[in-house]
This record gives sequence, C-alpha cells and structure tokens, in this order.
Amino acid sequence: MTSSNLEAVSKHIDANFDQSVDRLIDWLKIPSVSTDPQFDAEVLRAAKWMQDQLNDLQFETKLIETAGHPVLYAERKSSNKDAPTALYYGHYDVQPGDPFELWETSPFEPVIADSKYGKKIVARGAEDDKGQLMTFIEAFRAWINVAGDLPCNVKIMLEGEEETGSPSLEAFLKENKGILGADVCIVCDTGMWDIDTPAITYSLRGLVDATITITGPNRDLHSGMYGGSVVNPLHALSSIVADLHDQNGLIQIKDFYEGVPQLSNSERAELADLKHDDATYFGEIGLSGPAGEPQFTSLEQMWMRPTCDLNGMWGGYTGEGHKTVIAAQASLKLSCRLVGDQDPHAILKNLELFFQERLPTDFTMTLKNHGMGVAVKLPVDSPYLKAARDGLEEVYDNPTKLIGTGGSIPAVGQIRETLGIDSVMVGFGLDDDNVHSPNEKYELTCLQRGIQSHAAILEKLSEIK
Repeated sequence: MTSSNLEAVSKHIDANFDQSVDRLIDWLKIPSVSTDPQFDAEVLRAAKWMQDQLNDLQFETKLIETAGHPVLYAERKSSNKDAPTALYYGHYDVQPGDPFELWETSPFEPVIADSKYGKKIVARGAEDDKGQLMTFIEAFRAWINVAGDLPCNVKIMLEGEEETGSPSLEAFLKENKGILGADVCIVCDTGMWDIDTPAITYSLRGLVDATITITGPNRDLHSGMYGGSVVNPLHALSSIVADLHDQNGLIQIKDFYEGVPQLSNSERAELADLKHDDATYFGEIGLSGPAGEPQFTSLEQMWMRPTCDLNGMWGGYTGEGHKTVIAAQASLKLSCRLVGDQDPHAILKNLELFFQERLPTDFTMTLKNHGMGVAVKLPVDSPYLKAARDGLEEVYDNPTKLIGTGGSIPAVGQIRETLGIDSVMVGFGLDDDNVHSPNEKYELTCLQRGIQSHAAILEKLSEIK
C-alpha cells in the first residue's frame, strides 16, 4: 500500500461522500435508545443494520450476547502480513430524544441544515456516536472499494450500552479476550480543538462515583420539640462536606494524592501552547475565571489534576411551603475524577473512612458505589500516537493538538486493564455539537474530514514495524 493508493482512496471518499451521508441518515433513523426498555428492539435493529454494512464489506461479523445489549464484533485481515492489528471501538446506542419540545426537528428524523461551517446533520446520535463511528467505517469502505484490501488488520467492537455506563462491557472483554487481541485500540468518541484543528485525546481522568447517606434519629423530629438537643443530620453532613477541601482546595481524604504524577515541563508547555481563553470559557457560564488550585492553569486543573465534587445533596422537607422538621437522614452524591496511577478502590475505601470517622455519636452511614474507573494516559512517544498524528496532518493544514479531557470513558480504562492495549482517541466532534442535548448535530465538514483522516491513519499504522 503506497501513498498513491491513499490519494486514490481520498478521491473516492470525496466523490462518494453523498452516499456516505445517506447511509448515516438511514442509521440515525433507528432510535437505538439503550436506557429505555421499550426501545430494545430498535437497539438490536441498529446493531443488525451495521452488521449488514460490514458483511457487505466482507468482514467476518457476529453479534455477541451480553447481559444487556449485544456487542457487534467484526474482523477483516490485511494481505500485508506484517501489518499491526487495530481494534476500533465505538457505540451504536444513543441518548433519549427528550425533551422533544426543545428540538427544532424530530430527533429521529435526520435533516441537513445550514450551519456557520456549511452544512450539518441534525439528529440524536449525529455526533455521539453514530456520526463519529461512521468516519472509520466509511474509511474502510473506501480502502476496500479502491484497493480491494485494508492496509492493516482491523477488528471492530461496537457496544450498545455506552449511554448506560457500559455495565456489560467488563464481563464481555474478559469472556472474549481471545478474539480481541490487538496492537492498539482506536476510539472515535472524542473531539477536535476547533473546526480546522484536529486533536488526539491522550489522557482521560478516572472516576469514583458514590451515594452516601447518614442516619441519626430513628424518625423525623419536630424541630420545636427536639431542636437544640439533637445533632441535625443535615448539619452533620454539611460539616463533613466542608472538611473535604482545605482553604487552598486540596482534598483531605487519606492518601488521596498517592499516584498523582508531577506534570513535566514539556507537558505544561504543550498545554500552555493551546492558549486556552479562560475569559470566554468561564464567561459563557457566568463566571469570571477558574477557582481551583492556584498553582495550576485551568487546563491543568481540568485535565491533569484530581477532584472531589459534590453532585447533589438532600434531606428533610423540600416541598412547597414549610415544614419544621429535623430529618432523620441526609444524603449526597459525590464523584472523584482521578489521574495518573490513583487507585479507585483505595480512593473509595478512604472516602468511606473519611465520612465514618466524622460521624456524630449514634449515627450510622451507608455508601453505595455507582462505579469506578482508572485514569488513562497514552505515552506521548507512542508510535501509534505518531501514526495518528501523521495521518491527521495528511488532511489538515493545522498541526494536531494533544489534549486531555476532564471526563471519563470507562471503556478505555477497561480495555487497558483487560486487554493490555493502549487507546488512541481520535474524534471529530465540536464543543457546540449539543451532545446529549436537544438539536444534536454533526458538521458534514467534520464527517468528511474524519473519513479522510481515518483512511490516512490506516496507512500510517501499516507502516509501523
């Protein structure tokens, strides 16, 4: 496979782009909402639709059952016997369309509309993740149609439960480890720096997610009869929460910072080179600027530092009017974002200990774990990262940015832990794509350049020895 093949593939992509858009529209019409059982048949239909596409491209495919929705697995070998194997990951399920009244068009009736960048496709799943996923599917199609082959060996794993937290994925990976072996995983569920600047997401924060409830008296109490003579659970929980951070924002949970790496000068320089506009970024949410650890920039705070945030807190009477009650219980939801080698199991254990040690006399506590995941960071000298970067720069005039994300993609951590392979996260979403919101969209420019990019990345991967 030579660059002349790539040139022909690129021309084929442009000449047949309208058909690529038509295929995406057909897929977007299927309401594959994984969170609602009434859509179970549609989720399966979306998986089978893609299976038919891959069968037509002469992939070996199978739908593999899980405890929830099935995983679509596909494989096609290259005639280049020395080529590496890339495992492509994405998801075919989507968020619900609600609230429908805030959509300008029906979420599952895709439309092409004008945008500031040209044209966009508007539908639920247009960006997350059907449009993103189609960038590499259509790249495969172009290579096969032009060259009759793929530059490297390709495996595909598409799950149907990402929007519900991937509850079946860990077991699936363990049970199917034998067929999933690869040199690298390619993930498409991420974004660009801007419309003309591609990005590779090389770090993701891990996660600990929990609900904590403390209980004092055995029933709600009249505040006139008992007020002042008992510890109010809402007061007690508020006091514990206030202890989570010191005056400089440092988290006070035991051993919390074990495994947090020091940022290298080169990393800090690369982040600084992104020239993040704090005034605009925070101004859009009504704030004047960042307020985290003062020795770190906002991007360092959001991508490279751990957090502990309250996500909700409740107890007592919260209805209309007033009820003078001392609640028996108080509850909160809390999440920690993790970096480096922080151990989520140890964090969860010490989080529980932090609250237990501060409970008032006679109080009890329960903690419910909603899930956890490790942080992931791709080495910047990875040959697979370089191949992706070289491929992107075949398509874009602007150099590729290496970025982090403050969020978590649990599948990436599970793939690393179970399969032992790193993930290169190359996506073509934009910040204003309204992911998970009404009027979700995907720019056709991003779709077309994304297909071109994955076609080029395939060739660059094949050159790794």
